[in-house]
Amino acid sequence: MKMQREKEMQLQEQPQEEVQEASKSSVRILKIFAVVLLWGALCGVALTLFPPQPRPPREPPPPEDPKYEITKDYIPVNPWSRPGKVLEQVEGVVIHYVGNPGSSAKGNRDYFAGLASGETGVYASSHFIVGLEGEVIQCIPLTEISHASNHRNGDTISIEVCHPDAAGQFSLFTYDSLIELTAWLCNVYELDPSEDVIRHYDVIGKRCPRYYVDHPEAWMQILADVEVRMEELTSGR
Repeated sequence: MKMQREKEMQLQEQPQEEVQEASKSSVRILKIFAVVLLWGALCGVALTLFPPQPRPPREPPPPEDPKYEITKDYIPVNPWSRPGKVLEQVEGVVIHYVGNPGSSAKGNRDYFAGLASGETGVYASSHFIVGLEGEVIQCIPLTEISHASNHRNGDTISIEVCHPDAAGQFSLFTYDSLIELTAWLCNVYELDPSEDVIRHYDVIGKRCPRYYVDHPEAWMQILADVEVRMEELTSGR
């Protein structure tokens, strides 16, 4: 009889122990869940207060092609032509023409530098200028924006191109250097010339570069030549 009572008591105690153990497990799960929620909330707050900063583009080395070299002649940092603001990403290359027939790359570079006084009230500059003889001057580091392409200043590299007359067609020497420079930039930043190489005209409808707005087929030829040169550079030619 005594043994029967002990068995009954054991059977009564067993469900209670199971309930207690299940309750403890539930509490542990709730605590873990609360910790996870708290951690997620803290991470969200941290990302809001301290958002990750995009890495500025690297300054690539000058091209090794012996046809020409890039002359780095940076204009001084100033609000009008070199604001010194970080170029956070590169999504394209914008081609311009200088609009001053017969002017040299150096002359246009010096014009941009002269804007630093603020007397003209003009914001203007470019990362590169390609001259009449195919010379290339870099005015602004590729890690900074230029004042060239309006609302696309923040994600593009700008190239101003010299031209011999008012029609705006580039000379053979100028053309070759433009293709070389643009192809190099496209390879460095992994850009597709058919989509990512554009005219100033494509940004705001300005007739720039004039000849290549008036003659769309000539512009398409530039894009095709850039693509061919990209492939040659990739293959080491």
